[in-house]
Amino acid sequence: MTTSTINLNDVDIAAIGALAEAITSDPTKADTTWQASVAWDGGFRTTTTIRDFATIATDEPRGLGGTATAPNPVEHLLGALGSCLAIGYAANASVAGIRIDDLRIDIEGDLNLKSFLGLEPGNAGYETIRATVHIESDADDEAVARLHETVVASSPVGHSLNRAVPLTVELA
Repeated sequence: MTTSTINLNDVDIAAIGALAEAITSDPTKADTTWQASVAWDGGFRTTTTIRDFATIATDEPRGLGGTATAPNPVEHLLGALGSCLAIGYAANASVAGIRIDDLRIDIEGDLNLKSFLGLEPGNAGYETIRATVHIESDADDEAVARLHETVVASSPVGHSLNRAVPLTVELA
């Protein structure tokens, strides 16, 4: 039976250490594949299933033809970035011995709807995304700045958004 130790910031540091040790021993364990399945529910509504968790709803605002029952995909993308950053802060702060008293990440992005609506060719995605991190801690400013640099340098979602990722969409 494996026991976990929840340490600073409610993070299981032992689990993180065990994973790092396992990958160091067998580097092939670092290569992972993540999955999601999305079902269309009519209109612009979808349901996303990931592992055994509760489903995640998606819809569009009324002004974009939806029924405004859930966040839209580009809002989920912003939320994914914020969640990834928050997890990075919690993990790295805990390993560094930094207690987080409060953490909030505000994210916004600029998106031009012309391409999405087929009015002009071009980029249908975000032109830019801005995140502002609000962190309260008893750590000094230098330690928080190092933490911030570490998190930004290691965010999987941040890295995915910040570079071209090969994308294949096939029709079955």
